[in-house]
Amino acid sequence: MLVAIILAYFALLLGIAFYTSRHSNNESFFIGNRKSNWMLVSFGMIGTSLSGMTFISVPGTVGKVGFEYFQVAIGYWIGYFVVAYVLLPLYYKMQLTSIYTYLDDRLGTTAYKTGSLFFILSRTLGATLRLYLVIKVLEIFVLQEIGISFEMTSILILILILLYTLRGGVKTIVWTDTLQTTFMLLALVICVGYMLSEMSLDLSTVWASMDAKNYTHIFATDAAKPNFFLKQIIGGAFITIAMTGLDQEMMQKNISVSNVKDAQKNMLLFGFVQMVVVFIFLLLGGLLALYASTKGIDAVGDNLFPTVAINSGLPFFITVIFLIGLVSALFPSADGALTALTSSFCIDIIGLKRREDWSEQKRAQVRYAVHISFSVVFLFCIFFFRQVDNGSLIDILLKVAGFTYGPLLGLFAFGILTKRIIDNKFPMWLCLIALALTFSLDFINNAEWYFKTISLSEANSNAILSLSKSIFNGYKIGIELLIINAALTFGLLFLFSKKKLPALASQ
Repeated sequence: MLVAIILAYFALLLGIAFYTSRHSNNESFFIGNRKSNWMLVSFGMIGTSLSGMTFISVPGTVGKVGFEYFQVAIGYWIGYFVVAYVLLPLYYKMQLTSIYTYLDDRLGTTAYKTGSLFFILSRTLGATLRLYLVIKVLEIFVLQEIGISFEMTSILILILILLYTLRGGVKTIVWTDTLQTTFMLLALVICVGYMLSEMSLDLSTVWASMDAKNYTHIFATDAAKPNFFLKQIIGGAFITIAMTGLDQEMMQKNISVSNVKDAQKNMLLFGFVQMVVVFIFLLLGGLLALYASTKGIDAVGDNLFPTVAINSGLPFFITVIFLIGLVSALFPSADGALTALTSSFCIDIIGLKRREDWSEQKRAQVRYAVHISFSVVFLFCIFFFRQVDNGSLIDILLKVAGFTYGPLLGLFAFGILTKRIIDNKFPMWLCLIALALTFSLDFINNAEWYFKTISLSEANSNAILSLSKSIFNGYKIGIELLIINAALTFGLLFLFSKKKLPALASQ
């Protein structure tokens, strides 16, 4: 029955894709012919930004650290103002299809290719990590019982995503993301309502119960720890600037809107609604933790929500609602990523728009080949994450973002905030040096975290832990990893650049 419901949902997505992709061309795929409705884009982006990671992992954090994740959400909201009033006007002024074209115009071809490659790396890892988590949950709680393997599930889901994005691209996913965000939010609200009813509590009573267990605290005040509120808020703002404003997937949908004012309204509305939705996810997490403790359910972290929804004796309709919400959270982050990666590779790496000797049909064939190739890459990445999963995927996601979006943030900040020029051969090497320095710093600082995922001899482990203690004296790098990486990139670019010579006056 559950499999039939999931298949019916997939069929609905394919129907929407077939309808919206009629008369599509390359411009439809890349930027929706710049005719997307800003309200649909804004609503659909909620599903893209939250994803299955939020659906599963954020509620699971409440039992351990309370509502501290909301500190990051406040930072997100601040970051959206920067994206709306600094980056979007720049993109619209230059009429960009790929936002990384800005780097070509400002810093040269190498910076342009470097920015695009870092986006491709970051979005591939981030999207497949989110995709892996949802497939893992589906396997453990649904598909294992009927004999469908993790590998087969991964292949089938990627084939489906490929089918409904191959032709329509952005033109299609604006509509499919809207549908999926609707289902995800409905699932969230229904689950919250049911949990309140099941425990015979109203909001004020449940808040008091969560407060008694210290679930409701938001702000952490120990400056040495990674969860310190200023770190979280400032880090959240920079994550938004990097992972939304400098991300081709997110901006591809925004620049598909007809004008910059509507795109700005989209961004600000999206930011506000996202903050509200995150709070509701945290409220759900508190309810789940209370319910699990009263029923003696032994589940924490990523396993809490699926265990309560599927294996705790709740009515069948709650299981159905959970699965629909989970699948709805899965696709917006994967379909948009696949489309954006195809766009970036075709435009930035292959130079599709500059191939004037290619016909529209030839360009479409190349685009199809790239799209299919990225689907295969996604599959291999999912299998890789299955091997290295240490049970803390949201931490891995934020760390990956810090490493891969840092150079992008440094490049754009240097281009926008300075008027200096740099030799075309330097940007890629400087970004790699900054990345290596950032990794070395984080490895020493967070040695314990790395020891959970790699094997080191006890002697090496003790030496690194001792070095970490002597250098940092208990201070732990957290979400500010992105800022450190970007600052190092910016500093190296500045060091190897020179002032732009003033233009000679005409004689």
